[in-house]
Amino acid sequence: METVALNKKEKTAYGLGAVGKDMMYMLSTSYVLYYYQDILGVSAWAMGIILLAARIFDAFNDPIMGIIAAKTKTRWGKFRPWIFIGTLSNSLVTFLLFSAPPTLTGGGLVAYAAVFYILWGVTFTMADIPFWSIVPAFTKPGSEREHLTQLGRTCATVGGAVVTVATMICVMALGNGDERVGFRWFALIISVFTGIVISYFSVTIKENSTVDVKTNTVGDMVKALVTNDQAMAMALTIILVNTAFYTTANLAIYYYKYAVGGAGWYHNYTMFAVVGGASQAVSMIFLFPLLRKFMKATTVFKTALFGTVAGYLIFTLIVFASMPYYMLYIPAVIIFSANGLIMVLLTIFLADTVDYGELKNGTREESVIFSIQTLVVKFASGIGVLVASACIALFDISKDTSEGVSQVITGTSLHGLQVTITILPMLIFLISCFVFIRKYKLDEEQMAKITNDLYLRKEIIEDRSGE
Repeated sequence: METVALNKKEKTAYGLGAVGKDMMYMLSTSYVLYYYQDILGVSAWAMGIILLAARIFDAFNDPIMGIIAAKTKTRWGKFRPWIFIGTLSNSLVTFLLFSAPPTLTGGGLVAYAAVFYILWGVTFTMADIPFWSIVPAFTKPGSEREHLTQLGRTCATVGGAVVTVATMICVMALGNGDERVGFRWFALIISVFTGIVISYFSVTIKENSTVDVKTNTVGDMVKALVTNDQAMAMALTIILVNTAFYTTANLAIYYYKYAVGGAGWYHNYTMFAVVGGASQAVSMIFLFPLLRKFMKATTVFKTALFGTVAGYLIFTLIVFASMPYYMLYIPAVIIFSANGLIMVLLTIFLADTVDYGELKNGTREESVIFSIQTLVVKFASGIGVLVASACIALFDISKDTSEGVSQVITGTSLHGLQVTITILPMLIFLISCFVFIRKYKLDEEQMAKITNDLYLRKEIIEDRSGE
């Protein structure tokens, strides 16, 4: 099949698919710990271990799914069958994940959580890897492909933001104050919506089943890191940054429920998420290009890292001084804005390590390097959720909220939560500053030299081949 220019219907189908897929992702990754630990009473230690193990397994499962999809040959193409089957399976598993039977307790409930969270990761990967890999199979190289990729990422961000903002308000409304019931209904709504938009996507998009797609193994990723010290520096920076951010993200709902408290605690939590998410979006779209007009990329990144530390320092002062909760919007704007800059620049710096690796090793490992980003982000999210779980267990954060009333914690429990959500991430960000400044060397002058050296090497090779 010859690829033709995309029409609005195809672009809409792809964008809606990205929205639905990331709604499912955000619901699971952001609220599964809270659902099983705080609402159902599963041990925080057990949940931390389950979620960490599942995230690590999921990260290494990604390249395997990539290989399977690349080798698939059907009349519907390589990717559409996996996207359709994977999404419908994931929709069912997502609903079941947030619909634990009330009769299950103790070890049975732990086993249920473990089985269905691992199944969730497998089924999500079954759809997610082909969803992003399908782009070359129905787009032309160049601006059309870049535009569709940007559209997909933007729509995915929107889907995740909708769930972040709406979840607790919808859960309380759907369950009439019963969070367990509310999560079941909300998961059903998200699952049905995603199943519908992916079905629409599957019948709308016509892929070229003959397209060749390069796949990467875990061995490829390890080799790329070992032989590319700058990629290694970026991987370590990504792990540190995301570990700190996921630790705060996983504990934010606990802080608003048990430290801020009040009957409308979830409204306060939602507003915090809205302020943070809006700040991150504005930073990525407007602040980044503005700063780049008069600052080097590495300078912007260092500024963002130290800005995050400053945001956490303000966060710490507000929390320990017991200032009004609305003061938290100040550090939220700073931290999320800085995080937006960091997320944009991490992708740019990873691209630079590809050129560096090509000059150093003679091979261009673009797809491998960007596969590493997915792996280390998932690994970091697993560490973050384990740290959050340890905090909940060690400081006995949970209280009986079966009547829908939030009980404010005090003493050691409160101080432990305060330290883990503020000081610990701040220290991790300080370490990331040290790692980046000491290890990452690809500033603009160095990249200009690398680009020139690669050009000269190419010229020499072409001259020799022409002799």
